[in-house]
Amino acid sequence: MIRRLSLSQHLTLVFTAILLLCAVAACSVQLYSSSQYGNAMVQRLSAGLAQQIVSSEPLLDDQGKVNRQTLKTLFDRLMTLNPSVELYLVSPDGQLLADAAPAGHLKRQSIDITPLQTFLSGAAWPIYGDDPRSLDKQKVFSVAPVRLNGELHCYLYIILQGEDLNVLADSAWQKTLWSTLGWSLLLVALFGGLAGMAVWYWVTRPVKKLTSEVRGLDQDSISGIKQLAQQPLESQPANEVAMLRNTFIELARKITSQWDQLSDSDRQRREFIANISHDLRTPLTSLLGYLETLSMKADTLSPEDNRQYLAIALRQGHKVRHLSQQLFELAKLEHGGIKPQLERFAIGELIQDVAQKFDLAIATRQLQLKVDMPRSLPLLNADVSMIERVVTNLLDNAIRHTPQGGTIALRVWQEEGQLQVEVADSGPGIERELREQLFQRPSALSSQSARENRGGLGLLIVRRMLELHGGGIRLVDAATGACFRFFVPL
Repeated sequence: MIRRLSLSQHLTLVFTAILLLCAVAACSVQLYSSSQYGNAMVQRLSAGLAQQIVSSEPLLDDQGKVNRQTLKTLFDRLMTLNPSVELYLVSPDGQLLADAAPAGHLKRQSIDITPLQTFLSGAAWPIYGDDPRSLDKQKVFSVAPVRLNGELHCYLYIILQGEDLNVLADSAWQKTLWSTLGWSLLLVALFGGLAGMAVWYWVTRPVKKLTSEVRGLDQDSISGIKQLAQQPLESQPANEVAMLRNTFIELARKITSQWDQLSDSDRQRREFIANISHDLRTPLTSLLGYLETLSMKADTLSPEDNRQYLAIALRQGHKVRHLSQQLFELAKLEHGGIKPQLERFAIGELIQDVAQKFDLAIATRQLQLKVDMPRSLPLLNADVSMIERVVTNLLDNAIRHTPQGGTIALRVWQEEGQLQVEVADSGPGIERELREQLFQRPSALSSQSARENRGGLGLLIVRRMLELHGGGIRLVDAATGACFRFFVPL
């Protein structure tokens, strides 16, 4: 049953229970304190009553004996004057010597003498002693020693709150109890209702509002998350519920951002697969076409045609193999299949070795390669093969896109703990609309010429290799041609 209650009902029930417990505790403490205070006041006001009676009334005869009948008459007269008291004569060992109790009212014939001695020693009030008319009750009292010729014979023991007073006190206490209990329940109901309203206004109302905002996630998760992400944040949350709402909104924004990234990545993946399928299909179709021609017309073709067809088929086969190798290498780089093997080496020697590989191509196209590199460069801690691949790819692209008689500039320098390398050519440059997608996977929506001009997958591989070293690459604005600049941390 309790589990079916709402949050506001749970909190209201808890507050009401706490208030009820507090009310019961407060009533108990109040009644106990009132009783203690009343008993202490009664004992304080009547503390000398026993001594006054001992001083003014003869309680023993000349021989020090107790006349029970005479004392009963005296006690009856004194109790008539003060009906709230009960008088007893007690021996030094606690035995009752005389009393004025009606027949059958006495429940014990001896009492504990210790409280009497405590009273006479001047201890703090209230002090409770045994009630002869009860088996287990204790009451406040007044006591005085009765001496004869300086010797202690007995005690005058006066119960200050007798049976008659107890009957009246019980009746009044019951009325007070019910009155206190009624007012307590009324106050508990009132403050419990106020607490419930406060809980509803400050706790459950914001929680219900937040729940209604989040509830839409069950029907249409991503749509509901995006709607929640559009909600404004509270600049200064005043309570935990507002902080929880801000947390939900920030989480929704993060999920929305990640969802958009995944969607964009999935879109790029589909476009990339379509593009690569097209790029592979074109040379394969050409390769198969020429091979079929050679197979069907081998006897009718001249030796020159055979050589031409074989050269074209071979060239298309190399293109397919090169693209397949790039795909395989890019897949391993993106999925962590290749880890850089770091070692210290001189970047100058590496660049010189790479440049020598292109001597024939540079001489054939009558190009000019200018290398600007200081002699005192620090050793680079990186993967030699990867950095060699980066420089080779950039130089190869520059040579292929530089017209005959053009210039290629390769510059190396150190800047803020990084090794900067720049490769620039004097070719036609890169079109403005291709620059943003230069280091991204090619799209199937791009034209065939645009995909060919962007350099295939080489730049993607270069960027990924540099990222594995904590570096990066970008296209720098230049007056003529294309200028690529990459950096690697030293």
